[in-house]
Amino acid sequence: MYKLGISVLLAGLMSMTSYADELQLQKDAPSRYTVVKGDTLWDISGKFLKDPWKWPQIWGMNKAEIKNPHWIYPGDIVILDLSGKTPRLSLQSSGMLQTVKLSPTMRATSIDEMGIPPIPASAINAFIKQPFVMGEGALDKAPRILAAQEDRMMLGAGDLAYATNDGSDTTDWKILRPGNALIDPDTKEVLGYEVKYLGEARTQVKGDPQRVLITAAVQEVQARDRLIPADDNYSFRYVPHVSGSNINGKVISVSGGMTEAGQFATIIINKGSRDGVDEGTVLAAYKNGGNLKNELSVANARLNCTVSGGDSCGKVEDITLPDARSGLVMVYRVFDKVSYALIMQTTRPISKLDFVRNP
Repeated sequence: MYKLGISVLLAGLMSMTSYADELQLQKDAPSRYTVVKGDTLWDISGKFLKDPWKWPQIWGMNKAEIKNPHWIYPGDIVILDLSGKTPRLSLQSSGMLQTVKLSPTMRATSIDEMGIPPIPASAINAFIKQPFVMGEGALDKAPRILAAQEDRMMLGAGDLAYATNDGSDTTDWKILRPGNALIDPDTKEVLGYEVKYLGEARTQVKGDPQRVLITAAVQEVQARDRLIPADDNYSFRYVPHVSGSNINGKVISVSGGMTEAGQFATIIINKGSRDGVDEGTVLAAYKNGGNLKNELSVANARLNCTVSGGDSCGKVEDITLPDARSGLVMVYRVFDKVSYALIMQTTRPISKLDFVRNP
């Protein structure tokens, strides 16, 4: 099962100069805040910062030196101290007040021991293990479902089926189905193929064919669907940051086949590790001002023709409108040419072909 937790590093304090240059406090930033169940680091930082994705800065995150871990739990008190020349964050926990610089990071731990996560775990749990992007033909040699034990066409959780075997000792499988090609809207390059996640299966009787039990299903399973080894070791580790590369990409797909999405929905962008995107990369999403320009120009032309007639009929003004920022997204899963990102903030729905850029 997907597992995560948060540790904080007790270290030195940032200077007032760098704090003022890089961070802007909320006008109503509290002097202290008591952590409650359901909080995230993004939420907590948003109470102090105008740009909550910059929480690694105010918490003094240092990915290179992770020492002296300390957990943040509901009931702990985060304190903002601006009385001195340098701002200080302190954490009051277990009845003892310590002046510290908090540096959240991620590491695997028991769910029962989990502290405050960086973002809502419920928003990504369904996507951590499920989304796949593969190259053409990547599933051709993967084991495939042959038939149900009882000659049923559609299979679900609890059903038995026969499948080919790849000769490995694997007993736990993911069930996948090849999906649509992901095509770059500008270059027309095939970036990969989105593979549909159908469920889970477990080998009951080894052999070729092998007999498998479908242990979970989010869609009906059919003959010719493919099996790949289940990997439960994926751990969501990230620090929100701006890419060191100049990212100019587009949304090429919205989760669930929708045309637009809001907060905590997943989108796919046409930029991946080859472009300088990694886990935690924060991007701003924009609506294309050009589309608005055309609509307004046509409307104005029709209005002018109706009111004035004559020479104004049919003329379309060349009005250039700026791209309109619609929200912030954070990448949580990266492939070579594409990435999955979670919509963290939005002022309007984010749609396919919207732009994503460095904030």
